Amino acid sequence: MTDTIFALSSGPPPAGIAVIRISGPQAGPALAAMIGKLPSPRRATLATLVDPADASHLDRTMVLWLPGPGTATGEDSVELHLHGGRAVVAAVEEALARLPGLRRAQAGEFTRRAFANGRIDLAEAEGLADLLSAETELQRRVALAMAEGALSREVDGWRDELLRISARLEAALDFSDEDDVGEGTGALPAGLADQSHALAHQIAGWLDRPRAEPLKEGFRVVLAGPPNAGKSTLFNALIEQEAAITAAEPGTTRDVLTFAAALEGVPFTFVDTAGLRDEGAGEIERIGIARARAAAEKADLILWLGPEGAGPQGRALWEVAARTDDPSAPRKSNGLFAVSARTGEGLASLKSALVAHARQALPSPGQVALNQRQYDRLSAAADSLRLAASEPDGILAAEDLRLARRSLDALVGRTGTEDMLDALFGRFCIGK
Repeated sequence: MTDTIFALSSGPPPAGIAVIRISGPQAGPALAAMIGKLPSPRRATLATLVDPADASHLDRTMVLWLPGPGTATGEDSVELHLHGGRAVVAAVEEALARLPGLRRAQAGEFTRRAFANGRIDLAEAEGLADLLSAETELQRRVALAMAEGALSREVDGWRDELLRISARLEAALDFSDEDDVGEGTGALPAGLADQSHALAHQIAGWLDRPRAEPLKEGFRVVLAGPPNAGKSTLFNALIEQEAAITAAEPGTTRDVLTFAAALEGVPFTFVDTAGLRDEGAGEIERIGIARARAAAEKADLILWLGPEGAGPQGRALWEVAARTDDPSAPRKSNGLFAVSARTGEGLASLKSALVAHARQALPSPGQVALNQRQYDRLSAAADSLRLAASEPDGILAAEDLRLARRSLDALVGRTGTEDMLDALFGRFCIGK
């Protein structure tokens, strides 16, 4: 029998209200033991909560009895809406832990049960995990689209079409000598290649969308240039904090400094780096320079504050003329931006341009963004469909279609591995 689990599902006390969730076959008996009887299903009920061990009064609270399977987890569930003091929560949790068949939930266990009981699929669970960790409005809206099943509905439609294509092919292979199949003897179904190509094209359209990783980690902007180019001062101005040490001494920044910030609701990761120079650097500074070059390789965009045209090649790069308040500072004839972090000149224009540029690379609000796992599964499905479309042998084409279905099933969790599921649901907090 499945254990019955419980956990605090609201924020840590003290709080105005603390919500404890209970899920499993003993949820109803546990509630009845604490308030004397089961209340009407799905109606908030005011009740006196007691400890079944000694009938001591725990709290006067609102309770909800939610019989399965139409619940968040697919199981019988209970919610206790307590007064949110630490002592109240601790006393109720201790009383629950003493009841037979109940135990404290592990991280993500409620959501994992929802997945196991078919209340959500794997893609929706991933969206929910992203929603819980969202820090900007853009992250919230993109994660919500995934959590509410936008991708899952598309996958269901693709899978239905794939099953129809497969059924026609299997019929042609298994019953090619029967007149009612509608195909000639030994012939593959008419239009099979076109249908497979069309479905592969639909899936490929999703592969061209902006990805989830830059959205989660923030659009990565690396400030690079020689020592004393004004990188750290501009870095502090962009994040609006004095996070980096600034000084006139060359080589002050000796390591990579990263800071996550949101500009107009768009997530960024700004990276300050050691000044790049070939001579005069000590051992520690040389390590910092090597890390700076590595950071530039991972940048979504480099703000180059060094001599014009001398920045890293083959990367998205903006020429920035910094320190415009200093008459001795070098100017750039083709620099996109001339800024002074000290006076604020040009800073607003630079921030606005960064936001506009990042929005082109990130998903739009409400648009579903694929993570690496989802991208790989869809890519495999599209590849298998293309192979099926070009395969003259019906048996091999049927196998390609089966592999395509398997990829789509893996995307939404109809097939999977325990290790992958452990890693996903381990991202959730206790009580979710």
